[in-house]
Amino acid sequence: MNNIAENIKAIKTTLPQGVNLVAVSKFHSHEAIMEAYLAGQRTFGESREQELGIKAKALPNDIEWHFIGHLQTNKVKRIATYISMVETVDSARLLREIDRQAKACGRIIKVLLEIHVAEEETKSGLTPDECRNLLDEGEWREMANVRICGIMAMATNTDDNARIASDFETARSFFDEVKSKYFPDDDNFNLRSWGMSHDYQIATTHGANMVRIGTAIFGERH
Repeated sequence: MNNIAENIKAIKTTLPQGVNLVAVSKFHSHEAIMEAYLAGQRTFGESREQELGIKAKALPNDIEWHFIGHLQTNKVKRIATYISMVETVDSARLLREIDRQAKACGRIIKVLLEIHVAEEETKSGLTPDECRNLLDEGEWREMANVRICGIMAMATNTDDNARIASDFETARSFFDEVKSKYFPDDDNFNLRSWGMSHDYQIATTHGANMVRIGTAIFGERH
């Protein structure tokens, strides 16, 4: 039996002070999420808007839902009324649509810019240069209904801890660059979301203050 409450407690004892836990609940049941909720967890990560919509309606309304999968612009409208944060903004077009849909329902939606630092080409996200270009163009400064709060990244899927550490260090260095150049006086720009079940302890030693953990909480998906 997978004891979700005990898993959360154990993970939290390993997290440095100030590191936020996103429980990755995609493909897991309402009952499993409620077990985590009753253990005090309030932030959950989902990657499919249809599944997220069902869960958001059925589960407590003080849950903060983070969208952590690739988000198509035509799906933004479906989650705009309740999503707390989109961690995977990888284009100006997506940022624009989130702003538009947030405005339509009178909300401000927090977002992270997803940066590609891994070796695999299959990973999504902006290259550092693409992100610089997006920020240099400056359209985001006029968007009143999105709040850019930081950077999200994923390390290369490998057993090579040195490679993983290098990827996270690249992400931390890029966060520092973006913070100093574009958000020097913006206290909202403070989130560094990298690290998952298998590498979050490396991530927190390389600047992460938000980690996305699924398997180590809920067990393997069935």
